[in-house]
Amino acid sequence: MKLETGNSKPVMPKKATTTKTGAWNWKEQREKPAFLALADGSVWRGYSVGASVDAVGEVVFNTGMSGYQEILSDPSYSGQFVTMTCPEIGNVGLNPEDMESRRLFDSGFIMREMNEPSNWRCRESLARSLRRHGIPGIAGIDTRALTSLLRDKGTQKGFLSVTGKVGEKEAVGRALAWAGLDGQDYASKVSCAKAHQWDPNGKLTRSWGVANELPPADLKVVAYDFGIKWNILRCLRLNGMNVTIVPARTTAREALALKPDGVFLSNGPADPAAARYAIEAARQLLGKAPIMGICLGHQILGLAMSGRTYRLKFGHHGCNHPVKELASGKVEITSQNHNFAVDVATLNKACIEVTHINLNDNTVEGLRHRKEPMFCVQHHPEAGPGPHDPRYLFKRFRDLMTK
Repeated sequence: MKLETGNSKPVMPKKATTTKTGAWNWKEQREKPAFLALADGSVWRGYSVGASVDAVGEVVFNTGMSGYQEILSDPSYSGQFVTMTCPEIGNVGLNPEDMESRRLFDSGFIMREMNEPSNWRCRESLARSLRRHGIPGIAGIDTRALTSLLRDKGTQKGFLSVTGKVGEKEAVGRALAWAGLDGQDYASKVSCAKAHQWDPNGKLTRSWGVANELPPADLKVVAYDFGIKWNILRCLRLNGMNVTIVPARTTAREALALKPDGVFLSNGPADPAAARYAIEAARQLLGKAPIMGICLGHQILGLAMSGRTYRLKFGHHGCNHPVKELASGKVEITSQNHNFAVDVATLNKACIEVTHINLNDNTVEGLRHRKEPMFCVQHHPEAGPGPHDPRYLFKRFRDLMTK
């Protein structure tokens, strides 16, 4: 099975950005006013630092001190404007090795200050990459105040105006009129078009610098692409798994026809309850093959077992969320990106065991089926960006398949 063109590596310039190839003209750009209008009626003024296109999206904040490239290329952020709480962004630029998918997926990017890059790994500046991918960005925003608003009032729908064609009053109206992400299926929008094998020769995994010699790929895994990140796939391959990625709408029958040793349900964007096709596939897969799910995959498995999900006030987005594994009492620092959570009160305790909880708000962070080979976690054990505390979960998935 061939790896699809466009799914294996991002398109990046061959040389670092120079003055002749489009270095950032700060004086010129700071004279391009832009503003962010929220559905609550507030307007946040700054200047344009990305593509010259207006956009609508859900405004969230990320507490990570680094990793903006991984955040931008995470398909789970599709439909969202990400506010970076770290005030200085852009210092290290972008490079092919740190991409988490085939392109940038954020709908917009919000910063206090964007800097020109100064790093030996840089292939392209953040400003140039935003323009090339058609993503609007705004800097000069008081991101601390914006984050405080989002924490107090909750996630907001927003309109990002950078072209000067939309006035502030109209922009607030457009933010209010936008459908938002509730009840919306974005997983099928960001998923791959066809089934393909991940990194059959180990080139992409080794280029990450994690291993010169890869272990034999002696287990076959089917990974559902709801917005899967490449570091997840690297971690699966590093644990001896030969991974075939399948589109979000793949049926259980089609997945099982590939005769996998296990099935993986990935992260993804928007509302898990809207992905009814995925919930049905997960329900039919349960008991037919060992299953691991993360993030959206975790929520889908919760829904497949007759649980319910609900929207968090402002979501979990960052690299510093403390999660407790209940069996051992161990506390892990985790990377997270989600706006919905599984309602523990709706789960059948006779079949489902809660394995992890979030120590910030006691939301469910992990589930395990008591009778069938299945477990899932809300956080990102691959941690791109973020800490590596939960990476043992990939070995646990391997053990589930071998034992």
